[in-house]
Amino acid sequence: MNARIEPGKISGSIGAPPSKSMTQRVFAGALLHSGKTIIKNVGTSGDETAALNIIQSLGAAMQRRDDIIEVTGGGVRAINGTIHCGESGLSARLFTPITALSGSPVTITGEGSLLQRPMKVLEEVLPQLGITVSATNGCLPITLNGEFTPADIAIDGSESSQFLSGLLFAYCYANSGQANTITVHDLKSRPYIDMTLHVLRQFGCEVKHDGYKKFHPNHAATQTAGKDIEIAIDGDWSSAAYFLVAGAIAGNVSVSGLADNHIQADNAILQLLKSIGADVQITGEIITVKKAPLSKFEFDATDSPDLFPVLAILAACCNGESYIKGVHRLFHKESNRAQSISEMLMDFDVPFSIEDDTLCITGVDRLQGTVIDAHHDHRIAMAAAIGALRANGPVDIPGAEAVNKSYPDFFKHLSLCGGKCILT
Repeated sequence: MNARIEPGKISGSIGAPPSKSMTQRVFAGALLHSGKTIIKNVGTSGDETAALNIIQSLGAAMQRRDDIIEVTGGGVRAINGTIHCGESGLSARLFTPITALSGSPVTITGEGSLLQRPMKVLEEVLPQLGITVSATNGCLPITLNGEFTPADIAIDGSESSQFLSGLLFAYCYANSGQANTITVHDLKSRPYIDMTLHVLRQFGCEVKHDGYKKFHPNHAATQTAGKDIEIAIDGDWSSAAYFLVAGAIAGNVSVSGLADNHIQADNAILQLLKSIGADVQITGEIITVKKAPLSKFEFDATDSPDLFPVLAILAACCNGESYIKGVHRLFHKESNRAQSISEMLMDFDVPFSIEDDTLCITGVDRLQGTVIDAHHDHRIAMAAAIGALRANGPVDIPGAEAVNKSYPDFFKHLSLCGGKCILT
């Protein structure tokens, strides 16, 4: 699919899509919970669909009514010996340790760029837990076999917090009866671990930690066994950030359905917009952002790397030189985002440089109308579409269907806000 976005002012209101990061974690808990889980406000993105297919492949029963899903779990059974994760990096890393609870030979695979994303942390750790592992140069496909036996381990958290999230779920439901410790070195994206701990708590699992360096998972609480658990998925700050930035650089946008908490790392976008001069108004659960002169900024995106593409567009529309730290977190995403963001800025004719771990961007009055290669990366496609609103001519985005991975309604919502989108 090709998307052509015309520049211009936008104005409108949308509801934030559900948080896919939270949904995938709740699906994991629902699979493991001995009872029924009623999950409200579930989206239909590629990542959410992949996770739902995974838990059914691992033995969960599911019924869906619109955006409500009822899952009946109670254990992990490898039904057909293969788990397919689509293109979801979170699903692959979250469900691999959980799949190891099955005690059966299982192959975990995926498609597209997921087959190049590193799984080496689990390849090194799982053998310490009784699981034999056969991987493909540290990536998927990966085959597991053996009985999962929790033990005291140490893992490297510098690449992604997703590995730790999967291990915490697996430890909580491993029925070992032992108290174990997971020591983590150089943990990144701590807010995502807070989300994992929050979801585990909703299922009755309390995980204590010593300053995010040592984690002490407890077995799933017996008082929740057999009981129905009801969970509503929060709106997704990662997706909403694109429209909040759109309001700041090109008009007036209101977004509803965003929880005022810090469970999601990407809610940092709100304080950043306030700090650089955007007109931000909050009325109940509705956040409205209006265009205003924007000052340069410095932002450390190490713990919220998914914001990087839209932050690059925001910086391109600010006065002066802005600095976004955390480039090292960009290399193993749906694309090499250090490269794809650089190419996007070059095509938009925005001056930039990368110095050590920091992307430096000099703001311009107008971006260049152009063609942007999204590199099959949903966040690059969405960032390019938002940047197009401030261009001096139309912007074409071939491969724009990449947005389906996380935000299938992105272009629909952009049109609802008055964006001129032609999809072919």
